[in-house]
Amino acid sequence: MRLKIVHETLYRYATPATRAVEILKLTPRGHDGQFVPFWRIEIDHDCRLVQATDPFGNVMHSFAAEGPLEGLAITAIGEVEIQDTGGILRGQSERLPPGIFLRDTSLTTADAAIRDFALATAEGADDRIGILHALMHGIHDRLRFEVNATDTGTSAIQAFSLGHGVCQDFAHIFIAAARYLGIPARYVSGYLFRPENTGQAAGHAWAEALVEDLGWVGFDPANAVCPTETHVRLAIGLDYLGAAPVRGTRYGGSGEELEVRVLVAPAGHGPR
Repeated sequence: MRLKIVHETLYRYATPATRAVEILKLTPRGHDGQFVPFWRIEIDHDCRLVQATDPFGNVMHSFAAEGPLEGLAITAIGEVEIQDTGGILRGQSERLPPGIFLRDTSLTTADAAIRDFALATAEGADDRIGILHALMHGIHDRLRFEVNATDTGTSAIQAFSLGHGVCQDFAHIFIAAARYLGIPARYVSGYLFRPENTGQAAGHAWAEALVEDLGWVGFDPANAVCPTETHVRLAIGLDYLGAAPVRGTRYGGSGEELEVRVLVAPAGHGPR
C-alpha cells in the first residue's frame, strides 16, 4: 500500500515569541516492509534545518527560528510504500544493545497493579510471542480508548489506574509490563491509515518487543493487532519523549496554542 502523509504542527502565540528552537523526528526510515520514495519538511520561517541521527538511529532535524514570531508552522509531507510483514521488523540496523530497552522511564515504570496484570496475563502462555500477544489483547480489553482523557505526560501507572487513554498510553502500559517480565520493549511513533478517517488530530503509537528467532516485532494494543500495511513507522525510543515527532522550546511570548493536523490517505490524495 502506498500512502500519502501530511503532518502539520501549528503554533500560535497571543504575544509574539522572540525565538523558537525545535527538534523534529518527522522523517521515516526505510526497512524491508517500508520504502520512502518521497519526503520533505517545510518550515514557514527562514531557518537552517540541520539533519542528524540520534542514538536510536532516528532521523532527526533541528532548527531555531528567530522572532518576533506570531506563530510557527512545521509541515512534513511525503509518500511511503508499506508491505505487511506480520509486524516483524527486518532490514533496519540496530545501534543499541537490546538490554537498553529494559530500562524503566518515568512514563513506563510498572507499579504493583501493572506487575500483577503482567504476571496474570503471561500465565499459561507457551512462549514469549504468546505472552506478548496476551499482553496486547489484555491491555486492549482492559482499557477504554478515550481522546483528551490524558496528555503527553501521563505515565503508564496513571493511565492503567484510570482505565482509559489514547494510543500512547496503551503503548506505555505494554512496554512497562513487557519490561517487568524481562522482555526488551520500545515505543514507536508513526501513522495509521484509517479508511474511514483520513484526516486526524494526531499521529499513532504502538510498541515493539524483542522475540527470539524473529527479532523486533510490533504490537499495537490500541487496536489489538500487529502492525500491517496500514502502519507507517516513524521513530523509536524508550518512551514517548524519545520518539516524539516534534519537541521544542519557546523564548518569550505568551498564550501558546498548538494544533496538529494529520492526513493519511492513499497516494494521489491531498497536496504535494
